[in-house]
Amino acid sequence: MTVLVTGGAGYIGSHMVWALLDAGEDVAVIDRLSTGFRWALPPEVKFYQGDIADEALHEKVFAENDIDAIIHFAGSIIVPESVSDPLAYYENNTVKSRALIAAAIRHKVPHFVFSSTAAVYGTPETPEPVLETARLDPESPYGSSKLMTEIMLRDAARAYDFVYTALRYFNVAGADPKGRTGQSTVGATHLIKVAGEAALGKRSHIDVFGTDYPTADGTCVRDYIHVSDLANAHLKALERMRAGGESIIANCGYGRGFSVLEVLETVKKVHGKEFEIHLAGRRPGDAVTIVANPSLAKRELQWVPQYDDLEFIVKTALDWEAHLARRNQR
Repeated sequence: MTVLVTGGAGYIGSHMVWALLDAGEDVAVIDRLSTGFRWALPPEVKFYQGDIADEALHEKVFAENDIDAIIHFAGSIIVPESVSDPLAYYENNTVKSRALIAAAIRHKVPHFVFSSTAAVYGTPETPEPVLETARLDPESPYGSSKLMTEIMLRDAARAYDFVYTALRYFNVAGADPKGRTGQSTVGATHLIKVAGEAALGKRSHIDVFGTDYPTADGTCVRDYIHVSDLANAHLKALERMRAGGESIIANCGYGRGFSVLEVLETVKKVHGKEFEIHLAGRRPGDAVTIVANPSLAKRELQWVPQYDDLEFIVKTALDWEAHLARRNQR
């Protein structure tokens, strides 16, 4: 049996591919390489360059592989960009996901893991860690595009012989502790990635968007999860579905929040040097505070995080930035 990973050459997708191989799985990848890199993947992986909505590519991939599960990462993820160009996000994240789900059903793939997001919640009504049963109120087209896909999966699972797991990610950061892959996208907007680039001199400074939020220091608060722990949650979800588990939606975070300024101070502490910070106005679409209640994932998926340590997350991100700098010099 083969696991098909869409967007597998990207940041989270490449970590997933390595985790699957470590677990002894056969893996195939579809990626159009708009933000991902073929070199981020091991050579033994079957790689198909193309779009997840390409039906001819679907036929080729399913004909050449005995696929029993799809793990779907492919999509656009930048919140402010989704606000300025919402139709592009509905096309890339929702319409194309619909094409992939239809292909899975047509080819009788029984298991589907979807990369969803905490952005489906917007800013929760209370400051407590958010449960999956909380009100769904996206504040950006990005969050709405992901919620629409969750709805499609829910309805497809009711109508067909099809089981899915939707994992609502909180803020993913860090890099493979073994140094095999990391966040490599040029112009990435992830806070720890950008801070790492500023710390290593790849950027002149880092902008902090909004210092007047109703938080302890005026900056947004997020729950940061190490990318390898997130990949492991997908493995646990796949294991659960193969064992007969029903469809489920679960949060993936640690249940602790850090403000933007706290994260930047941690990067300075781990790196040991100062870097320039510019204070700017709020961006559209940013939630104030969002922290996961991960109890459902821990209970149902038997997920046990290994890297719940902001300094460790930052260290692996900085190590990867240094690796990229050496690689680019070569």
